[in-house]
Amino acid sequence: MTATGAPAPTVGVVVLTMGDREGELRALLDSVASQEGPPAAVVVLGQGVKPSALPFASVTAVELPENLGIPGGRNAGVQWLRDHGGVDIVVVLDDDGLLPRTDTLQLVREAFTENPRLGVVGFRIVDEEGLTQRRHVPRLGGADPAMSGPVTTFLGGAHAIRISVIDQVGDFPAPFFYAHEETDFAWRALDAGWDIDYRADLLLRHPRTAASRHAVYYRNTGRNRVWLARRHLPAVLVPLYLATWAAYTLTQRPPLPGLKSWWAGFFEGIRVPCPPRQPMRWRTVWRMTRLGRPPII
Repeated sequence: MTATGAPAPTVGVVVLTMGDREGELRALLDSVASQEGPPAAVVVLGQGVKPSALPFASVTAVELPENLGIPGGRNAGVQWLRDHGGVDIVVVLDDDGLLPRTDTLQLVREAFTENPRLGVVGFRIVDEEGLTQRRHVPRLGGADPAMSGPVTTFLGGAHAIRISVIDQVGDFPAPFFYAHEETDFAWRALDAGWDIDYRADLLLRHPRTAASRHAVYYRNTGRNRVWLARRHLPAVLVPLYLATWAAYTLTQRPPLPGLKSWWAGFFEGIRVPCPPRQPMRWRTVWRMTRLGRPPII
């Protein structure tokens, strides 16, 4: 029960795996099982693989027929929760992370209960030394990872979404496969009037990694940035957004093969039809600007 006497919102946890992190996955599930409050429904989805034996009878393993990509896999996890009783909140966690605190899911329940307009909560990702990489802070410049507050996007590896937001704005964009699917969802949620919060006290411990470790990183990043702009920005902002990101990419001095792959993806995004266009309202553009990240940066 909540402080108001209403039933506590129910939580479901979705974890995607490629079947190659058995030890890390077990540690994550251990940390989920140790959470205070009502137990969460947990589903582990193997992306074209059969998840290995799981340590808890309360955890369900689902083998997907193929690798659906990150957004497609998450959509399948949400659908599984719907088909098996439903939940109020969906928590998505990387299979090589773990929850170092035992009150994390309880804090998630409280956050959504206290703010009926809260649509998404992003966790803080920390490495083995308790530090947060700049790219894991959803604010310009990676400013102060220990500061909670409203933001315009969230991290895919550790977040919670109110199921009614998914009902309203739709699933993650499966054609993206990998990269920027969270921003696509966030922009739709903001345009529908929902709040997105970054919570520094909700921790996921995760090994320090580079985003470019994924083979498809550069190509998908280039393509999906174009799709994101074409899909959601007012027409006049599309070239500004893409020019900004092209300039930023060049300043990062990626390796030549990576830069070639990025440009190939960029032009693929222009050439290949993107998922249906749903341009945001100018009111949302102004809201994002007030939150410190206008949708041209």
